Amino acid sequence: MYMIMFVLNDSDKLDPILDAWYEIGISGVTIVESTGFFRRQIQRSRLHLTFLVEPISSGEEQGNLTLFTAVDNDDLVQQCLAKTEEVIGDLTGRNTGVFTAWPLAFAKGIRKLSSDEGMRQ
Repeated sequence: MYMIMFVLNDSDKLDPILDAWYEIGISGVTIVESTGFFRRQIQRSRLHLTFLVEPISSGEEQGNLTLFTAVDNDDLVQQCLAKTEEVIGDLTGRNTGVFTAWPLAFAKGIRKLSSDEGMRQ
């Protein structure tokens, strides 16, 4: 079993990513709002500047979304990566996302849902 963690830069791509993952059988995904070190440094710099000058933009800085899911094998990890890049594009590009996976030594409480159960939740 493997844990996948995907940090998604563009939150507008969340539903297409989840749909693509669902196509290969991934239905249990935990989604966490997150931010990275670089983005936080920029936010802090802007916060300090607001006391000196008018804010440059009225919109709030948006963070990332981090997706976690456990899959049965490395083949599903590779399929998940391929589906992710179908939606996002090559992850080596700037401002796309970060995809990682690692083996799990232990997992409890993970169960597969039938397609009927998944649609009810």
